[in-house]
Amino acid sequence: MFRRTILPAFGLVLLALALLVVALRLSAMQRETVSRDDLLPARGEMVNTSMGAVYVDARGPEEGVPVLLVHGSVGWAGFWGETSDALAAAGYRAIAFDLSPMGFSDRDPKADYTRPRQAQRILSLIRALNIKPILLAHSFGAGPGVEALMDTPDRFRAAVIVAGALGVGSEPAPLPAPLRPAWVREAVVSATITNPPALPYLLAMFLHKKDRATPEYVDILTTPYPREGTTEAIADWLPTLLSTVPEARSIDPEAYPRIDLPITLIWGEEDTATPIAQGEWLRDTIPGSSLIRLPDLGHIPQIEDPAVFQKALLDALGQL
Repeated sequence: MFRRTILPAFGLVLLALALLVVALRLSAMQRETVSRDDLLPARGEMVNTSMGAVYVDARGPEEGVPVLLVHGSVGWAGFWGETSDALAAAGYRAIAFDLSPMGFSDRDPKADYTRPRQAQRILSLIRALNIKPILLAHSFGAGPGVEALMDTPDRFRAAVIVAGALGVGSEPAPLPAPLRPAWVREAVVSATITNPPALPYLLAMFLHKKDRATPEYVDILTTPYPREGTTEAIADWLPTLLSTVPEARSIDPEAYPRIDLPITLIWGEEDTATPIAQGEWLRDTIPGSSLIRLPDLGHIPQIEDPAVFQKALLDALGQL
């Protein structure tokens, strides 16, 4: 009797979940119908590089010291807006850009978003702009940023790493088998990252000050999401988040003592995504580096307390 009762109920639950997944994927397809040209913010521009067109939002005097801002995981250039304005007001040339496939930059036709490939995208943009910048990289964006710095250090003046999700010492590993089918990854993405009701909660997960996951920041974060094929593109990128490749220099602990550039680390003391112990290890390992600790802030200090973060950043840049 028990089996006759429980099995049909279990089957109904599975069916309901399957229908929900299908509904979420269809909803994402219906939302993502706007062409990039129709969605581009007025203040930015597309810059042609050897690896495709890159969306760039540059602010501040053209003669100012260039600071190249690399966003984290599913961010884009506009999420740096307050930081870019503060840098511009201090006389720096703030150059935020969209690291493919996020935002408005060209997407890779081969869907190659591995860390070494992303590093080459950064270097191709630097060459196209003909700059030698200070690197400012946050969270997951620090991986490609540091990879680029290790590959071609003479293209950089210095670097500021904010809560860097570098995965130092992680063993190269393939993508978990359940996530290898593209349709599974698309279902996961449409239920989470590109699902509007879920996004405020996902953002809050990375914040110590949960109330800073405001509608304003969520709206900024989702500005590029109506672009055609967003869920599919993020699903193509997802393996980069969940697996590593042996070619990445920046996961090798022995590579960090060889860095020969001024490096400052900025870390929220309450960061649970990349605990501050990781910042302490980097400070102790990279010769001459320093660590600025931000009390009572978490993984995204630039939105948790913009004023505190901007002061720490400007102080760091002044010392560099």
